Amino acid sequence: MVDAVQKFFVNLPIPIWLKIMLSAMIPMVEARYSILFFMDSGMPYWELYALSVLGNMIPVPFIIYLFRPLLGFLRRTKIFRKLAEKLEERTHKKAAQLQKYSAWGLFFFVALPVPGTGAITGSMIAALLDMREKYALPAIFIGTMVATFITTGAMGFLQWVIGLF
Repeated sequence: MVDAVQKFFVNLPIPIWLKIMLSAMIPMVEARYSILFFMDSGMPYWELYALSVLGNMIPVPFIIYLFRPLLGFLRRTKIFRKLAEKLEERTHKKAAQLQKYSAWGLFFFVALPVPGTGAITGSMIAALLDMREKYALPAIFIGTMVATFITTGAMGFLQWVIGLF
């Protein structure tokens, strides 16, 4: 699955910076895999990191503002009711663990580089918890930066060290 997504983005006939940002917007790919997809592009690590994190953050405000209304709409339709309920149930499970820690809990959730965490899921959680944007956005942004650095920082560090010699 990941290979197919990578091939799709690598072969798109658009500028590389846009490929990086678009791939970072995809759930489960996000900034972490976006960097891995384009490590061989010759782009400096810091630029690849910045484009991936920024691309990952683009859908975040939209999700925070639109997730609850979208779930409400989907719940009222016959076709998508079960999907909406399943998505809400999954997100509520993750949200329950974070509720008492508020923005700090959201930060640590997003910063933890394991599958199922990240900016997209963090945005859904912030929406379900009715977390104010002034707390949710910085927590998600900094958490995304930390998680992306943890998962790909070693490679960027090695690239930088090799570039010194």
